[in-house]
Amino acid sequence: MKAIAEPRRREILRLIWARELPAGRIASHFAVTRPAISQHLRVLKEAGLVSERRDGTRRLYRARPDTVAEVRRFLEAFWDEDLQRLKQEAEAEERRKRNRRRR
Repeated sequence: MKAIAEPRRREILRLIWARELPAGRIASHFAVTRPAISQHLRVLKEAGLVSERRDGTRRLYRARPDTVAEVRRFLEAFWDEDLQRLKQEAEAEERRKRNRRRR
């Protein structure tokens, strides 16, 4: 969760979702230093959200959809629970209103 909390990291994941890109090409999309992007990539890699492959001196990065899917399922569980609680609260409020009107 911490790894995707930073907006640039989420944007990096979008960039490398469907294709493998070298670090330099990823960095070219941002107005920050290359070392800063390398640090973001390191965090994403340590979190298991991206894979790294070496091709000579280049490092190529690609999102790991399986791990990202796990994070998504985890977040959706919170969303589903919140929606269920909201639904229950709305129904309870509607019952309270009906009871007040009957009095």
